[in-house]
This record gives sequence, C-alpha cells and structure tokens, in this order.
Amino acid sequence: MQVIPTSIPDVLILAPKVFGDSRGFFLESFNARAFREATELDVSFVQDNHSRSGKGVLRGLHYQLQQPQGKLVRVVRGRVFDVAVDVRRSSPTFGQWAGAELSEDNHHQLWVPPGFAHGFVVLSESADFLYKTTDYYAPQHERCIAWNDPAIGIDWQFDGEPLLSAKDKEGKLLVDADVFE
Repeated sequence: MQVIPTSIPDVLILAPKVFGDSRGFFLESFNARAFREATELDVSFVQDNHSRSGKGVLRGLHYQLQQPQGKLVRVVRGRVFDVAVDVRRSSPTFGQWAGAELSEDNHHQLWVPPGFAHGFVVLSESADFLYKTTDYYAPQHERCIAWNDPAIGIDWQFDGEPLLSAKDKEGKLLVDADVFE
C-alpha cells in the first residue's frame, strides 16, 4: 500500500497494490496490519457503510461531535470527488480542506480522521461509495457544515448545482457551527 500525503498531514490517500491481468484484478481493500504499518495509525473499525448516489449528488459535510468517526472511504463503482475539512479549532489546519478523486479505476482510498467533516460529490452517472468507521453512527451527535461555505472555499470539481438532502441544505457556516476544541 502506498500512502500519498495531502495538503493536511492527517488526511491520507491510500493506493493499494492492484494485481491485474486479462481476467480482471485483485486488491486487498483492507488489512489492519498493512494499514497500521503504512500509516502508523492503530485504529479499529466498527461499522461498514455502502451508499449509491447519482451524478451531481453531494453528501456532506458531516461529522459527529460526540462519538467522532474516523472514516476510510473508497469507491467501487463510478467516480467521486471526496473532501475532508478540519473542524478542530485548536488545529493549525482548522477550516482547511483536502480532497481527492476516488474511482473504480484508481482504487484510491481516503483516510478521514476523527475531528474532520466529510463529504463527496458524484462525478460519474452514479457511484457506489463504501466506508469503514471507527465509531457507530449517532444521528443525535451529527452536525453538518455548508458545502459551499465561502470561508472554506472547497473546489468541488463539479459544474452546476448539486443535489442535496434536506439536512445538507441546512448545513451551517463554519463560523456558526459546533466544532471540536
């Protein structure tokens, strides 16, 4: 597994070794020992999630103030632009974002640590998005930052108006949001 740094040192792109031939390919999508050795992170995952979304769907920017979740995310069908925003007020990268294209072709994964808001927009006709989390989903603790907060200035690499859930339409500006200290 190759670790590719992003503009925020805590957010990592992981590129697995892919073995392919005329029959198709094989890759190890997760190995705890290899993950720990490559990232120097010792995390336990407790939940796996799978979402399917159509082109232009934007999900996020979500995080949980209590029971914060680290997420290891990947795309198994389609293509998305995935984003992590540092919402730890005491961090030197508070309010900054890092993003990566994740696709069925590049097989990349993104490590989004606890203390970060996470979101993605679908760039292909549809996408199947898989992610592992380090804590359980707790809707009572979930918060949402506005996807288009000008203070954060995310380049979503998507033209047009995204399709948002009612919850995501109500996302707060970072200046007004509950964040980690």
